[in-house]
Order: sequence, then C-alpha cells, then structure tokens
Amino acid sequence: MSAALILVIDAALGRAQCAIFDGDQLLASREAPSGQNTGDRLALMLQDCLAASPAPPGMVAVTTGPGSFTGLRSAIALAAGYAEAAGIELVGVPLIDVFTAMLPGLNRPLWVALTARRGRIFLLHEAIAAGMADTALPKPQGPVAIAGDQANLVASRLAAAGHDVMLTDARQPALAAIAAAARARPADQGPVLPLYIDPPEAKTPAAGLRPAPV
Repeated sequence: MSAALILVIDAALGRAQCAIFDGDQLLASREAPSGQNTGDRLALMLQDCLAASPAPPGMVAVTTGPGSFTGLRSAIALAAGYAEAAGIELVGVPLIDVFTAMLPGLNRPLWVALTARRGRIFLLHEAIAAGMADTALPKPQGPVAIAGDQANLVASRLAAAGHDVMLTDARQPALAAIAAAARARPADQGPVLPLYIDPPEAKTPAAGLRPAPV
C-alpha cells in the first residue's frame, strides 16, 4: 500500500462519489445520484476506483455529515469496512471542513446551508450545527459567505433582510477538498461516526419488538 494514496468516499448530500488520489493528483473517480441502493452503488464505485489505482491506498477519507441518513450510514460503513480489512487509517471529515477547504482565502466567516428533511435546512456556522426552517435563520453579526446545496435560499433570505452576504459557488463536497481536509485532520481522532443533527425517525412497532430467537 502507498501512504500517498487516499481513497475518498462521500454520500452525504445529493450524490454518491468515490475517488483515488495520489497526493493532489486524481487517479480515478466515480459518481451517481444518491438514494435507493446507495450502499450497492458505492461498493461498485469503490471496486472501479481500486482497479484503476497503481497500489492499495494508505488512507480512507469519508464525509461524516451532516446530511442524508442513508448516505452517511452507507458511506461510513463501507469506508470503515474497507479500512478494517485493509489495515489502513480511516479519517472522518465533517462537511464544514470540506467546504472550508474548497474556499481558501475567504475574508469573512463561512456559513454552510444543507438540505434537511421536511423542508428544513441544516446550518453550519460559528462551530454550531443546527436544523431549522429557512424562515428562522440566525442574524449574522457581520459579513458572511454562504456555501452548500441550500446556499441560494439562505443567501437570498439574508440579503432580503439587509445582511452583507457573499454567495459562493460551492454546492456539493468536492472530492479533492475531502482528501485535503483528511490530510489536515489530527491523528487519533477517535471513532468515525456520522454527525446527526435530527434524531432518527425509526420507531418501535406498536406491538412491540419480536422476542429474541431461541
């Protein structure tokens, strides 16, 4: 395996994607819309990317959210399974780190607005991650830059309220930025877990759980 080679896996937002990087050089990448069968699609993408790699990767980087429940679970499970089987480092990368890496040199704080369930948004700002309606946005204390797949909506709301807003062109996590953010993460960060803002919607059946098998 090569320490310079990084396998990147992401399905946090609207697409599932996988890539192999040799340093900053992209060797192979695959992507598809996320949704049903995301785990199966990611596994096939992983297989394709590994087949195009000159050597096994020395690190796996995976986005940890916030974002899609199914996408995060599928991507992190696949990344963790491959890293364990290959005996290599697994690095989790929060989306705020990814978008920050995509937008170097900003002279204002970055707010990241992402799609949530039930017509709400996830807003990442000032070390806070929260879910809310787009009509309940906090008031910036000064100029801000907006990124994420709900950036247009949030920027328009804030601008209409008279705030100084810079709309960036960063909408989806860039594979190269995920790899760069993974290299910059501290070692021994602990378990790689999804960043869930909303609680899961799974509920116990009304009749209760089935008894354990004998």
